[in-house]
Amino acid sequence: MQFPFFKYQATGNDFVIVDNREGKFSLSVDEIKRICDRKFGVGADGLMLIEQHPSFDFNLIYYNADGSPSLCGNGSRAAVVTASALGMINGKAKFNAYDGAHEAQLLPNGHVRLKMNDVREIKNSGDGVFLNTGSPHFIKWVSEVNNYSVFEEGKKIRYSEVFKPAGTNVNFVEPLKDNTIFVRTYERGVENETLSCGTGVTAAALAASSKNYVSPVTVNTLGGQLSVEFKVSHDGSFTDIFLIGPAKMVFQGVLEL
Repeated sequence: MQFPFFKYQATGNDFVIVDNREGKFSLSVDEIKRICDRKFGVGADGLMLIEQHPSFDFNLIYYNADGSPSLCGNGSRAAVVTASALGMINGKAKFNAYDGAHEAQLLPNGHVRLKMNDVREIKNSGDGVFLNTGSPHFIKWVSEVNNYSVFEEGKKIRYSEVFKPAGTNVNFVEPLKDNTIFVRTYERGVENETLSCGTGVTAAALAASSKNYVSPVTVNTLGGQLSVEFKVSHDGSFTDIFLIGPAKMVFQGVLEL
């Protein structure tokens, strides 16, 4: 089967994106794994299908590299840029994703301002906090995050009894000056550290509000810099959450499946 695709990256988080508006492709878990494999396929942290939707500009289906469905913040921003390139949107988008409806805007500098869904609460959990930003995230505050054993420690937490059976993404966060944090993430579904994780960056920025960080929080990752805007309600919930950053096409091609 001839499988045309686009390859995008968003602060180093990379994706295979497929224009499936005609509904030609229905991929098995094994096919998704093969496409995302960095030795035998295109290579990616995840795969997305952009499809028709009766009420929105498009429907976005996202799969992690292991074939599991999820919301992906960085992937959603890449999908918005793809939809713009395909002529599906003009500057603004409304689309449906794994956790429901989202809105996004293409900014003059090429960045995408993606509206995330509200977050009701942050829960204390062991030596960190837990929250869901469309995907579950554990936040642990550390010093010298550049020297931290993200893979080893992240894997332990991801598979710990506390988060069974579904597991969790794990973010190690270092507070910096100038309302800035540095985030490194072990991603569930990729089962490794990624250069950036949009929902993880968002979760870390919201958690940073408890340490007197204010919107917009600047977030450094191994793959680049992002920004997170939000409002804190009197009950401790978060609204008007926006993830802001770049997304660029790397190449396009046709894969023989």
